[in-house]
This record gives sequence, structure tokens and C-alpha cells, in this order.
Amino acid sequence: MKRTIVMFVVSALVVASLALWALKGHIAGNAGQMIMVGTSLVIVGFAVYLGILRLRSHRLHEPVEDELSKKIMLRASSLAFYVSLYLWVFVMYISDKTTLEAHSLVGAGILGMAVVFLLCWIGVRTFGMKNE
Repeated sequence: MKRTIVMFVVSALVVASLALWALKGHIAGNAGQMIMVGTSLVIVGFAVYLGILRLRSHRLHEPVEDELSKKIMLRASSLAFYVSLYLWVFVMYISDKTTLEAHSLVGAGILGMAVVFLLCWIGVRTFGMKNE
């Protein structure tokens, strides 16, 4: 139950920091910033979805993480790890070709890793695990 509460607290902190940045920061409104905000909100939505699933399981007195959900999470995380390695190779390649600052590329790589995990989790949950 503590992990579920932490998921909601971290999600609320991310949304609050995005709102504070939007109100007090210097927003240019360009496509890069909109993509960053949209991607962050998608990741927060994923965390809230997982938190709601955990709360529902807790309310129904079911185990929060059963064997299947643990196996899905393990399979998705291992697949996302391998895909993220190629993502970082792409980020290293693109860093020589663009004039973006290093901290922007690192931030984009971290957000990309979160999106890769989300897509892997959706794929493993939708299509199932092969050879198991």
C-alpha cells in the first residue's frame, strides 16, 4: 500500500512542478516544450493508472502484485532495457549532428526511456508473453 501512495504523491509532484514551470517559467511555446510536457503527462497518466489498479486490488482484498503481473513487469522491463540501449546509441549519434545542449539530450533520453517502458508494458500486456 505504501508503494501505491508513493506513486500518487510522485505523480502529483510532477504535475505540480509542470504547473509551476508553466506559471513562473519562461515558456516559448515551441514544439519541443509541448512534446516534453505531453510526454510527461502521458507518463504521469500511466503511473496513475497503475496506482488505480493497485488500489482496486487492495480494496478487493486481492494481492497487489500476483505472479502474472510480476512476470509482465519483468518481461517489459527487460525488453525496455534492450530497446533503451539502442535509444542511447541513437542519442549519442544525434548529439554530434545537432546543436542541442547536453542536458536537453539527456532529458530527452530519460523521457524516451520512460516512453519505451510504457510501450513495452502495453505490448507485453496486449500480446502476451511468447514461449511461456
